[in-house]
Amino acid sequence: MTMTMTRSRPTDAFAGTAIYVPPGWPEAVRPPGTPDWEDTAAAFLLDCCPADYRAYPVLRRHPVVLARFAADFVESQIRASRDSLGGLRAGLQGYVDPRVVQSAADACQEQEASLVRTRRAVALIEEALRGKVFLRRL
Repeated sequence: MTMTMTRSRPTDAFAGTAIYVPPGWPEAVRPPGTPDWEDTAAAFLLDCCPADYRAYPVLRRHPVVLARFAADFVESQIRASRDSLGGLRAGLQGYVDPRVVQSAADACQEQEASLVRTRRAVALIEEALRGKVFLRRL
C-alpha cells in the first residue's frame, strides 16, 4: 500500500507502522525519527537560504539554528514580495504595455504563494527539530 508524503508514509525503520507528517511537509525531507531525516531537513533548509549560508559551520552543525535562519530569511522574502507587488504597477506604468505589467504582477503573486508554502514547510521542520511529534487528527 502506497501512502502520500503529505499524510503519512511507511518507513523501513518502522516496518508495519506509518509515521505521520502533516500537510505541507516537504517531499524531499524524510519524516522525523527516520534514519538521516535531519540530514534531508538540513539540505532542504539550506536550499531555502542564500548560498553563502553554507559557509557557516554553525548552520551546518546545528539544524535547529539553520531552521531559524531559514524561517527568518523566507519571511523576509515574503515581505519583499508583498512590497514589490505593491509598487509594481506604479513603477512600471508607462514603461511597458499594461499586459506586461499584469503578467509581472501575476508572476509576483505566484512567487509569493510559493514562498508561503515554503514558509509552512520550514516551520514544520523547525517544529520537528525542536521535538514536536505530529499526530493525525481524527
